[in-house]
Amino acid sequence: MTAYHDGADPKHGEDMMAGFSEAALKGLAELEARSPPPDVVTEPAYARPFRATDRLRPDVAAGGGLIRDEAGHARPHYWGHRERLRTRFLEGGHGPMPDYELLELLLFNAIAKIDVKPLAKRLLTAFGDLNGVIAASEHRIMQIEGADRWVYLQLRVVDAFAQRMAQARVLQREVLSSWDALIAYCRTCMAHRETEQFRVLFLDRKNTMIADEALGTGTVGHVPVYPREVAKRALELNASAVILVHNHPSGDPTPSREDITMTARVIGACEAIDVTVHDHVIIGKDAEVSFRESGLM
Repeated sequence: MTAYHDGADPKHGEDMMAGFSEAALKGLAELEARSPPPDVVTEPAYARPFRATDRLRPDVAAGGGLIRDEAGHARPHYWGHRERLRTRFLEGGHGPMPDYELLELLLFNAIAKIDVKPLAKRLLTAFGDLNGVIAASEHRIMQIEGADRWVYLQLRVVDAFAQRMAQARVLQREVLSSWDALIAYCRTCMAHRETEQFRVLFLDRKNTMIADEALGTGTVGHVPVYPREVAKRALELNASAVILVHNHPSGDPTPSREDITMTARVIGACEAIDVTVHDHVIIGKDAEVSFRESGLM
């Protein structure tokens, strides 16, 4: 005696299948081919680093803390923390506050209602310090558990403010007499970037900076530079001189052989149009190297 699953009559099944079009039958066959065997345990092809519902649970978002008031009512331990932190900042300034608390103040604008201290500490652990957090790429930020595009937005806004404030100290000013401010500006823009960037500072006849432009962005260890583009842009801005600046994401500002060769080519292109290259500065994380001071030009 032959047994059939679920008591199904095979001839009845064939009659039902005969009512489907050829395309539908092909689709069913493909679905069956992609489906795992019934006795195989599967897992998602991509597992999210956290569950959104977890972040709203007090025992998770608060780091495992509920406290009870005098009436016995339980609440997450961080309730009121935001207001207390804001008050401390306004009354005592940022000096006594650790980096993670300053970062918390920023994250308040991106994430509502939950405890953001764990996220602030994860960001600092991943990127080393506030400089590293602010300069991190969107891809790297989104890899941190709990971070989203609104967190990245707040970091970019802070970065923009920092660059604008540093730029205001050097733009439309005679840069050779305010060299320290110029280096501080370049460090703010470039020292903690994860990829190489090539910038050109364009100066007029009085060595006043009239423009600062990024003319190349590359990888961790390389950035393409086109000397003719530097010369062309100098002509468009009616610049009389330029200062070349680029960063080394490795942190070591020591010029490479390629850096020296590229500098010579830019100098040659600019000399052809009577534009002076005052210097080429390489920015590292903790120091910088001037080609002119090092005797490389």
